[in-house]
Amino acid sequence: MAQKSKNLKSSLLLLLAAIIWGFAFVAQRAGMAWVGPFTFNGIRFLLGTLTLLPLVFISCRKIGKIELIAGGKQNKDLFMGGFVAGVVLFVAVTFQQIGIVYTTAGKAGFITGLYVIIVPVIGFLFRQHISINVWFGAVMAVIGLYLLTITDGFALSSGDSLVLVSALFFAIHILVIGKFSSKVNVIHLSAFQFAICSFLSILVALFTENIEFNLLIEAAIPILYGGIFSVGLAFTLQVAGQKDAPAASASIILSLEALFAVIGGWLILNEYMSLRSIFGCILMLAGMILAQLAISKKSKIG
Repeated sequence: MAQKSKNLKSSLLLLLAAIIWGFAFVAQRAGMAWVGPFTFNGIRFLLGTLTLLPLVFISCRKIGKIELIAGGKQNKDLFMGGFVAGVVLFVAVTFQQIGIVYTTAGKAGFITGLYVIIVPVIGFLFRQHISINVWFGAVMAVIGLYLLTITDGFALSSGDSLVLVSALFFAIHILVIGKFSSKVNVIHLSAFQFAICSFLSILVALFTENIEFNLLIEAAIPILYGGIFSVGLAFTLQVAGQKDAPAASASIILSLEALFAVIGGWLILNEYMSLRSIFGCILMLAGMILAQLAISKKSKIG
């Protein structure tokens, strides 16, 4: 019963992260009208880091030591996990942010969501046991994503290729978080990976983009939403949710960001949802539920 409760809590945290990311897609697109991809990512991940700093210091004070600079195996895992996750996250968001400029929103949403099938494939290559329910759930989610986001002919452009690379690295990021989230403080891990991603993004931006204060002001609302909610809150929810959720099933829940991106477009931009899109939503939800049934069954047996 306790394990089922943990699984439910993890699923709800991951679902909330997917909702925030889905509604952040409009903000992410809007911000690119004023600033470059590295500047946008650098500042929003810096905001995400700053958002978590008070929680980092509060948690350190409670345990009576600063874990970020202390010794011990847990802190070694923190540094290793935070650095690796930060670098992988930097590569993923960079390819996605640049690729979005050269492709349609629908294709970008579908291709990014392919991490839902990439995660179990990578896990299988590393000899991880993947339940047949998760495989079927992943396939259903991918089909649902296609019906939800692709409404015209599909052809792989240069932008599509960049977003496809980002999907691969988002899948790797999910696996990295799955490996380290149960070993360290999730707030510290989130803050550390955000700081690494922000540093790398700003470093590249200084050499490749013109950073103008007036343009940053114009893009303030998208950047603030992207930094505080999409980064600071949603990525932390992902780390916390993956403490008790297998990476493969977590990827299915997180892929629902495409569903909420469509819902956000319908609510905020008055975009029309066709029957095809609604059926795609149903398939994605069914895929998520099927994967979760596999987890519950495993917990019950154990």
